[in-house]
Amino acid sequence: MPTEFLDPSGLLENGGPILWLQAVLAFFGALFVVERLFFFHRARINVGDLLVGLSNHVRRKAYAEAMHEAARAPGPVARVAHSVLLRHSMERPDLRDIAQEAGQLEVPRVEKNLRAILAVAMLAPLTGMLGTVLGLAETFQRMSERGGFAGPAEVISGVQSALVTTAVGLTIAIPAYLFYLYFLGRAKRLFHRIERTGIEMVNMICDARADTGIVSMRDELEARRREERKK
Repeated sequence: MPTEFLDPSGLLENGGPILWLQAVLAFFGALFVVERLFFFHRARINVGDLLVGLSNHVRRKAYAEAMHEAARAPGPVARVAHSVLLRHSMERPDLRDIAQEAGQLEVPRVEKNLRAILAVAMLAPLTGMLGTVLGLAETFQRMSERGGFAGPAEVISGVQSALVTTAVGLTIAIPAYLFYLYFLGRAKRLFHRIERTGIEMVNMICDARADTGIVSMRDELEARRREERKK
């Protein structure tokens, strides 16, 4: 291969405007990947330890301390726990709905930029194929202008120039798709932790309410009504 294909200036010259488009895709793809890496790193939390700590506060009816601990913990799991704790006096069905709604609010944050990374992985090889087709068309056009005759070296050089964008496109697409699969797996595991936290928090609050003999406001009103009816 000629040395012009090995240095960046020769690569840009042979790739043409398609290569600049691929450079833009690579830049945004790298930006999205770095953003997701930081997000999932900050969202890492030991759910078991968090639930144990919150359970100790809930058993003692120390909801203020429990909310403070949940607010200090990072990530969507802690935010779901905090949302349930804010309305700890509500009934089980209402708490279950709150946990579900809080988990649904976290979905856009967890899935942010995943589709963009997948788009980069899909568009990069397509732009490479487009650049290759345009490069081959230009090579054949030059051959036709010379009466259809060209030396082997000239044909090989034209084909190599045309294949530059395909190689660059695959170089961008393969890591992007691998990162997409990695982040997709992390997102699914995080959704499972969010769902588990919501269920555990509802059960934790309701069990503590039953163990301490504390009844809800609705149950208390119904008991008073029954007493009044008896009188």
